[in-house]
Amino acid sequence: MTLQAVQLYINQYGLFFLGFIIFLEYLNVPGLAAGIILPVAGVWVKSVGISFFVALLVSVVAAVTASWLLYYIGFRGGDFVLEKYLQKFPSHKRIVDKSYDFVETKGSVGVFLAKLVPAVRTIISLPAGALKMNFFKYSISSCLGIIVCNFILMYSGYFFGDEILAKLC
Repeated sequence: MTLQAVQLYINQYGLFFLGFIIFLEYLNVPGLAAGIILPVAGVWVKSVGISFFVALLVSVVAAVTASWLLYYIGFRGGDFVLEKYLQKFPSHKRIVDKSYDFVETKGSVGVFLAKLVPAVRTIISLPAGALKMNFFKYSISSCLGIIVCNFILMYSGYFFGDEILAKLC
């Protein structure tokens, strides 16, 4: 998805699109990158005068919901789901293996830190579920990591939005 397409859809559908696209991104749907979507959302929020914190809340709720879904899939399917995932995305094996080890050794701190790293932030939920990590601890650490990550990405677009728009136009 291109930067212009994201901007067009956000302008057309607003917060609903933002929530939907963040939900898909946190489900690890290929072609959607929070590193593009959230800064564009920040530019959009500033340009139309919507509350930054409302948009951030929408992005966090969407991301946490998607993370819970992946956690549940990992919890119910365990190693079988991880094996099927790796059959479909063999290039992710190293990331999945490291995520699995990270959750196993670091627990909720590992989940928090993983939510700050691109690519890993979406995958970490499957190993956390497969390892049957405490759901409450998983949710808190995920939510905190998502808040930090989404805030930084969205605020970068909000803060630098005028400069970004000037260069695009």
